[in-house]
Amino acid sequence: MKKHSNIPIFIPELACPHQCVFCDQQKISGTHSIPGPDDVKDIVERHLKTIPENRIISIAFFGGSFTGLPVDLMEQYLKEAFMYVKSGRVSGIRLSTRPDYINKSVLELLKKYRVTTIELGIQSTNREVLQRSGRGHTVDHIKDASYLISKYGFELGLQMMIGLPGDNYERSIQTASDIVSLGAVNTRIYPAIVIKGTTLEKFYHEGEYTPLTLKQAVEWTKDIVQIFETGNIAIIRMGLHPSEELITGKSLIAGPFHASFKEMVMTQIWKEILDTELNKFNTRKVKITVSNKQIHYAIGYRQANRELLNSRGYNVRFVSNPGFSKYQINVCNN
Repeated sequence: MKKHSNIPIFIPELACPHQCVFCDQQKISGTHSIPGPDDVKDIVERHLKTIPENRIISIAFFGGSFTGLPVDLMEQYLKEAFMYVKSGRVSGIRLSTRPDYINKSVLELLKKYRVTTIELGIQSTNREVLQRSGRGHTVDHIKDASYLISKYGFELGLQMMIGLPGDNYERSIQTASDIVSLGAVNTRIYPAIVIKGTTLEKFYHEGEYTPLTLKQAVEWTKDIVQIFETGNIAIIRMGLHPSEELITGKSLIAGPFHASFKEMVMTQIWKEILDTELNKFNTRKVKITVSNKQIHYAIGYRQANRELLNSRGYNVRFVSNPGFSKYQINVCNN
């Protein structure tokens, strides 16, 4: 199977009339200047030089509310990208936008330029969470937009955010289940964090908002991942893009940001698998065989699972097998 590469073109907060309490796209994405349509060619050519051959390549307009742009400006971006689709140098165009910026005329325009995937930042399907987060759209907007996108034959992506004001474990789990029911093909899971200068920072300092701990965010995401995997939904990303603003802490006030967030989540998933399998054995000296693509998760972030087992008295040897499926495991006496 061919691997996929995106050529990201970040247009942070362009066309977004709302200021969600958590949002500062420029600091989250690390993009401080907004590329115009005339910049698309340079960005694409620069990326194409670095992408290996035999990849499925998409030009991806991220970070804004793309379909909220004035139609003539939206078309200028699309025309620049479409030249690469026509030439066969890229396979398609994908974009992110808001649920309330989807309608039939917009979808007809995107069809004209062979857009393949539309990702909606829905964040939650709970009415209170949407209202307290200043999203400016409703649950009905999410349902209507998802239906139309699928009906028109686009690949539907639905992004969610955990730990927003008013959110709790049960509401996040419900959002994940709703994403499955709404027909998403792919998803992204982001933990809410407090960014400098946002309304959420004000709430945080006034004691009106408490972010999830990193441990909570990992635990919630672990359970959400299992819902998506059961629903055959591809998880494109877990955790926020590690921009310089976040890594250096320059703009991060509080919250569960970690550059290795996915590894931490996968470590917890494998911890549960290991606990279940090892409970079947009386011996403490075991060999554990897993997929070569999963062995680093099974051993754990910073060897967390290996060290945990050692602390319980196990003498464990991990072995990889390229023929094993994702969560396949074999435990035997070593």
